[in-house]
Amino acid sequence: MRFDILVCYDVSTDDKEGARRLRRVAKICTAYGQRVQKSVFECSITSTQYEQLKRRLLKAMDPKQDSLRFYRLVGGREQCTETYGRDTYVDYEEPLVL
Repeated sequence: MRFDILVCYDVSTDDKEGARRLRRVAKICTAYGQRVQKSVFECSITSTQYEQLKRRLLKAMDPKQDSLRFYRLVGGREQCTETYGRDTYVDYEEPLVL
């Protein structure tokens, strides 16, 4: 069973290690979902994938300098999201070519 989550992060980039952490965190998130803003990803994942994502992100971040939040979108993205302006979201569960 899949569910939708929103992953938000803020990684301190005051030094080179912070910039590396930022790239690592973004790369991990890209493997599980799609970027909707610079540090915000929407993911449609299983509970196993959620645990993997969480474990990987917690390992990549520095809890003394960085922040990470997960929001469950109860009822799915369609019921929980209002978008204004540019929206680049792609529903990969639907056919991509008609």
